[in-house]
Amino acid sequence: MGKRKKAAKKPTGKKNEPLAKSFPCLFCNHENSVSVEIDKKGGVGNLSCKVCSQQFQCAINYLSAAVDVYSEWVDACDTVAKDDGEEGGGSFAPARAPVAGRPTVGNTRDEDDDDEHDDIIDDEDGLGGYGGHGVVADDEY
Repeated sequence: MGKRKKAAKKPTGKKNEPLAKSFPCLFCNHENSVSVEIDKKGGVGNLSCKVCSQQFQCAINYLSAAVDVYSEWVDACDTVAKDDGEEGGGSFAPARAPVAGRPTVGNTRDEDDDDEHDDIIDDEDGLGGYGGHGVVADDEY
């Protein structure tokens, strides 16, 4: 005679957390100030910042979520910033470069400073620039 089979436990599924509907603003850097509204019937996603009144609108499909509208906004902002950077007429600060006539602070190297690093042995013996007792080339064992 066999044993009775135990009743299988029903799997308890993990509850999926709902996706966020508020995000940080790219322009004013306030957390949770950007809210996204989706009109699936009209096929439009609206995004607006409560602090700086920045707005964005894009086309959506039946699979789109608030995250998709926000990521579309981020991509559009990156595209505009990239286009402004290529034209050179953007209002962004230029890359840091030393100012002419101003002494630089830090490690300034002259060609004469290279003498400090001349103590490494030349690669005449095939040891990769290093020598000494106990150091052998690969083909010498």
